[in-house]
Amino acid sequence: MRILDRYLAWAVMSGTLLTLGGLLPLMGVFILSDELDAIGTERYGLTEAMLFTFLSLPRYLYQLFPIATLIGALIGLGTLASRSELVAMRAAGISVGRLVRAALLGGLVLATVAVVLGELVAPIAEQRGVELRRLALSGEAAQLTPYGFWAIDDGAYVNIREIRSGTSLRDIDIYRVDAAKGTLEASHAEGARYEDGRWVLEGIALSRVDGEGVKVERIEHAEWDSMLDPGLLKVVVADPHALPVWGLYKYIRFMSVNKQDAGAYEIAFWGKVLHPVLTLSMILIAIPLLLGSSRSTGMGRRMLAGILIGLVYYLVSRTFAYLALLFGMNAFLAAIAPPVLFIGAAMLLLRRVG
Repeated sequence: MRILDRYLAWAVMSGTLLTLGGLLPLMGVFILSDELDAIGTERYGLTEAMLFTFLSLPRYLYQLFPIATLIGALIGLGTLASRSELVAMRAAGISVGRLVRAALLGGLVLATVAVVLGELVAPIAEQRGVELRRLALSGEAAQLTPYGFWAIDDGAYVNIREIRSGTSLRDIDIYRVDAAKGTLEASHAEGARYEDGRWVLEGIALSRVDGEGVKVERIEHAEWDSMLDPGLLKVVVADPHALPVWGLYKYIRFMSVNKQDAGAYEIAFWGKVLHPVLTLSMILIAIPLLLGSSRSTGMGRRMLAGILIGLVYYLVSRTFAYLALLFGMNAFLAAIAPPVLFIGAAMLLLRRVG
């Protein structure tokens, strides 16, 4: 029985690896094609675009992992079904539950690989890729951290806590040190907007520290002579799906303390936590589809079925995510509802074929 379990588990894993091997080059072509318009800007050439594409692949691979597992299970187990091996197993007294258990063993290995990819490899690669792209396109020294965006702007140190868009900023700190005069100037602005080719700060509290003490001045709005490019700021907006679970957790806490809306990050957090469950649910769906279909069903039809189910899942998960953002729905419920629905559908199908 252990040999049989390993045989079925390997069928799922080998099918998934085959699927990922086909999807990876295709995804790379799509990412690189999106970068073609930026090639030639400043120091961003074909080499930089290809490197950025390579560093972006782990993140997209992680996001495609559940669908790849579904297609891989359909291909791997479908190959056994086409050779009547699944029929022979059931005729020998192997129950559907045992087949499910063996396939899920392979799914557990794949889910572990996906977690390592999504939590260790993808965030680091994504950050390096974004930094490489940003520096090549702008040449500006800047860094995105869980505590905001930091940049050196004409000798001043700028910290932007919230980038709503490339032209709308909130919660800005600007520090300027004059070592020759022994002075420190610190400004805090409630917000900033970019209009008519210039930045305008709003709700400013300006503090000057020198040998005579501290002077505080409040200004309603003032022009900000900054070299920060709105296009650069659009690039560095933190994508929730590019952060690891722990980074999302810290980011959510930080935004909550500062009374900022963290809905998108909460949905991404629970989506990553439940990612292994989704991977296993895809295998549960694949088995009843195989057992309930004809042995003569070709690989092309199985792949098409996997792609269609993957598209349905994507639409369902996006619908719940948008509902959560629009109507303040609980992020955990919005993230867990799609896997629960698919697991429920899989269990009903398993009962029918079992």
